[in-house]
Amino acid sequence: MLESYFVKPQTADQVRAAWIGAEIERYVVWLAEHGYASRCVERRVPLLMAFGEFARAAGAGAVEDLPRYVEPFVAGRVARHRGVRRAGNVETARQVAREVRGPVEQMLVLVVPGFVGRGRRHGDPFVDAVPGFFAYLTSERGLRPTTIRQYRYHLARFERYLDRIGARLEELSPALISAFVVEFAGCGFGKTTVGIGCGMLRVFLRYAHREGVISRDLSAAVEAPQTYRLADIPRSISWAEVGQVLACVDRRTPAGKRDYAILLLLSTYGLRSREIAALTLDDIDWQHDRLAVSSRKAGHSTAFPLSRTVGEALIDYLRHGRPETDSRRVFFRAVAPVEPIEYAAVSSRARHYLLAAGIQVARPGSHTLRHSCVQRLVDADVSLKLIGDFVGHRSPRSTEVYRKVAVESLREIALGDGEEILS
Repeated sequence: MLESYFVKPQTADQVRAAWIGAEIERYVVWLAEHGYASRCVERRVPLLMAFGEFARAAGAGAVEDLPRYVEPFVAGRVARHRGVRRAGNVETARQVAREVRGPVEQMLVLVVPGFVGRGRRHGDPFVDAVPGFFAYLTSERGLRPTTIRQYRYHLARFERYLDRIGARLEELSPALISAFVVEFAGCGFGKTTVGIGCGMLRVFLRYAHREGVISRDLSAAVEAPQTYRLADIPRSISWAEVGQVLACVDRRTPAGKRDYAILLLLSTYGLRSREIAALTLDDIDWQHDRLAVSSRKAGHSTAFPLSRTVGEALIDYLRHGRPETDSRRVFFRAVAPVEPIEYAAVSSRARHYLLAAGIQVARPGSHTLRHSCVQRLVDADVSLKLIGDFVGHRSPRSTEVYRKVAVESLREIALGDGEEILS
């Protein structure tokens, strides 16, 4: 495998002669299997060779000893980096550290059993301190996998906060919890997101107290921001602005072909990001021009007529952008490793193009285009019941907020006496 990337035979021989040569070659095979580019492999192998020599000189005698030398190696590379020395920029130092630590930890995850890297959390947060929590969410509370993923996300943020301030779970106090909530609320999240995170933290704290991990129930110390039903308006954009967003996509590249199809699905059908990420080839019925959405939030499925524009975009991506794979999922990462995209990536791409188009909207993301789809239906005088069924709302109450975006009707009320509309 090494000969595929290095022209000179002696280079491959030099790698194999290293004391961790077998581990490096195993990692190279893994990179090739996951679609990493040749230039990526060629950059990483010398770095791993340097790491192996550093660890050996520092006293490593076996592969299992390597993890303890990761941070000293990263610190040394950062200190010697010319850009860091010259500018002294903290963000530059962090970027260099990530670029060094990433390949090293990725190889160690592959070759050292049980290794967990610092660069990215693996497994459930608080798995050592409160090992049964996520099993409790599944077995006792019966939560859906998507909801459990939200628990992982919010609790991982709380775990990182405690790690940063050097506090253990047993040392929690109302003051520490309040400080975390204040920091969380100041990160740019909406009140609803902060409220959901706080609710999940309360559940976790009650369970930790029940299991005796913390001495008292601190769930009451989690004070979420006050939110009111129908207080906000949907963050939609005009249909002309949707066109501007679509025009920003470079459809000549595989990533652009994928993103264009995703944006059309968001704006045409008002799908959620997780519904798009979960689409499979079996959901597209080309013979009858139908698109099935089988895993909606409300627990039901929906079948849409497959519009010509969306169908052509999907065909373009499937033929010229989607990587060769045995998976039935539709949308994949455009860079290695070749894996199906997750719902966070769908929202991230929507945000990217909204910003690229210069669209000013609060919290840009996939829901912006979902709301824009609904706005168009409201403007066409479609009933709220039909709109709710179309976008997959679990309850009619979820659709009520769209009364606020009936712009033309509200304008008539403002300009006249409004008697005809209100009657």
